[in-house]
Amino acid sequence: MLSLFIDFKCPASYLAFDPTVALASHLGTRVDWHAFRSRQDRLPAERTDETRGETHRRVRAGQRRATHLKYAGLRGVEMVFRDDPGESDVALSALDCRLADPLSFVWHAFRAYWVEGADLNDAPTVLSLLEKTGNPVRRIELETAVASFDARQTQLEEDGIFITPTYRLADQMFVGREHLPLIERIMQKAVG
Repeated sequence: MLSLFIDFKCPASYLAFDPTVALASHLGTRVDWHAFRSRQDRLPAERTDETRGETHRRVRAGQRRATHLKYAGLRGVEMVFRDDPGESDVALSALDCRLADPLSFVWHAFRAYWVEGADLNDAPTVLSLLEKTGNPVRRIELETAVASFDARQTQLEEDGIFITPTYRLADQMFVGREHLPLIERIMQKAVG
């Protein structure tokens, strides 16, 4: 099994979804989806009085966005950035509920955020997504998961998770989808 730490509002997590699922399918394994809150900032607006450091951060943020959009375009993945990325803690917390079909929920949550502009920090929206994907979760179960989200986040940070997407394979961690070929070799060697 391959563990993957994601945040629905993280463009790199969204772009890692398809290749990760394809790899798991190819290897006959499943993905164990885990929530991790990432920091996603607004794209800073250009100002006439900005410092060199502010200019650098703005240009870098714009280039990161352009790179994500380039890869999304090359793969035919629809991706719409928002002015304010917002939060996705409620949807992330749902990953800690007993889900019958986590893969369907993860795919629909990514699509809801990146294509439809849904607020994944809104409990009714998330409960509707859960229901739509065959993962009926009672409101109290979701509220309990949300209430313990910060404690889980702190524990993951102490365990060495600091960014998404992060893959965990046994006792090894890999940051970014660019490690999927290496992960594939390691997993093939383990069975082989």
